[in-house]
Amino acid sequence: MQYHIIIAMTIWFTAYVDSRKIRGISLAYRRFYKEKTSFLCIDGSKLIPFDQVNDDYCDCPDGSDEPGTAACSNGRFYCTNLGFRPHYIPSSRVNDGICDCCDASDEYNSQTHCPSTCRKLGQRQRAEVENQIRSVNEGLHLKQQLIKDGINMWHEKQNQLNDLRRVSENLHRKLEEEKKAKLEAEAHKDDVMGYQKLDGYGSKRQKFEDDAPQNIFQQLDSNKDGWVAAVEVQAQVELFQDDRHQLTETEAVDLLGGSNQVDFASFQETLFSRMKSNDKIKIKDRPSKLDNDPLVQAAIRAAEKANADLKKVEDAYETVKMEIRDLEEMLSTDYGSNKEFIYLQNQCFEMTVYEYTYMFCPFNQVTQKGSTGTETIVLGKWHSWAGSIGNKYSKMKFDKGQPCWQGPARSATVTLMCGTETVLKSVKEPSKCQYFMEFQTPAACQPLQPKRNVHNEL
Repeated sequence: MQYHIIIAMTIWFTAYVDSRKIRGISLAYRRFYKEKTSFLCIDGSKLIPFDQVNDDYCDCPDGSDEPGTAACSNGRFYCTNLGFRPHYIPSSRVNDGICDCCDASDEYNSQTHCPSTCRKLGQRQRAEVENQIRSVNEGLHLKQQLIKDGINMWHEKQNQLNDLRRVSENLHRKLEEEKKAKLEAEAHKDDVMGYQKLDGYGSKRQKFEDDAPQNIFQQLDSNKDGWVAAVEVQAQVELFQDDRHQLTETEAVDLLGGSNQVDFASFQETLFSRMKSNDKIKIKDRPSKLDNDPLVQAAIRAAEKANADLKKVEDAYETVKMEIRDLEEMLSTDYGSNKEFIYLQNQCFEMTVYEYTYMFCPFNQVTQKGSTGTETIVLGKWHSWAGSIGNKYSKMKFDKGQPCWQGPARSATVTLMCGTETVLKSVKEPSKCQYFMEFQTPAACQPLQPKRNVHNEL
């Protein structure tokens, strides 16, 4: 290594000695400035005497005859910057009293004293590069673990989906069985109740023979004063027409034969007689004999149980179908070429900028909330990856956010950066309703590519 450095230093020193009178040129262009009788402008447009090179007068249209002076407006001065990064500056900055080259070569003929800072800058640059390399390497190590975990999670969710699909099939079969069982239970209940009615239960005549008028009178006489009043009839008697009908005071008086109250004898001749001849006049909450029949009650309970069992299976089936939909949607999302971004699923990251708090939820949405209000504004919903060709997973696009006042719908673009931490780094709104964020994650780390054939002076 030291041998190569010595060789490079020898070449640079030789070139410097050979071109000591020509300032502001690089090694790549040294061959054009070998001292001779004439100088050909580098663009080939003009041939001038060599003593006119760097004479502080611009002769060549491309400014190539004045690399070390400020004579040509389009000229360039080359900062060698030994120990740091070489670069060009406009010739107008030569000897302008401002130090542009870290080796002070641009102020060779000014009153400004420029200390050489190239070594410190080089050390700082190398430290930054080393930190960057170390950070990338650590990020890549974390990324490998994320890839491993992501693939395992993917397979786990896929297996869970397969299991749920099997459960769904079983529940579907069970659902059909429960539907059939419910129909059978309802049919059995109807058969039992119909049979018992044929036996006399619930028939109009038998009902009122069994329900003695004394019993009905006593039930309607709620205050036990020996009279049934219209207000008592209103409270306890219903009239069924197209639907249940609450009696009016006039209707109650009419049922009592036009009286506001009747005794037992009048009751038999009026309301009770009307009830026996009109099955649409009923007493509220009066049980029939079917309510006490054990066969009927057993059939009703069986029908209710069948209905409850069906409802449980229906609820379970709908729940499983919803879980299947959620898993299918999750597994259809692109989480990176190696599933490295899947760990961000169902996570959100906050950052407060001035009076706003921003919430970034990968693969879901981006929101904004002001410190003075409770309203949350959707800046965009997950749309797609938006990186360049070859680096697809470097940006995330969120669109169809809430519309701005007299403006377009809000949208957000999130740039992913390599880092050892997972954190939202910055939020900006460079143009109305368009937000740009920077998000750091190990999943975004890529191996550093060596730079080849890069020449600062070209």
